[in-house]
Amino acid sequence: MTITDETIDYVAKLAKLELSGEEKESAKKDLSSILNYIDTMNELDTSEMEPMSHVFPIKNVFREDVVVNEADRDNLLSNAPVKKDGCFIVPKTVE
Repeated sequence: MTITDETIDYVAKLAKLELSGEEKESAKKDLSSILNYIDTMNELDTSEMEPMSHVFPIKNVFREDVVVNEADRDNLLSNAPVKKDGCFIVPKTVE
């Protein structure tokens, strides 16, 4: 793929950049070298490589979700200012 001035202008517009003529030429060289490197990588035989999502082996670092305290109704209601029949009594909010 050849990098043209139109391509550089389009990418600069997407990135909301204003490039001078010298910066456009530099960007054209950089993008060309990046694409050439990608072409080189595409020549490699990766048919026997297992796909991976990350370079490093990552394991789940989260702990198991284990319930450590159970809902104890009497304990929960011990701090309630008003209670009736094992429930909280709250002021009426809707008339």
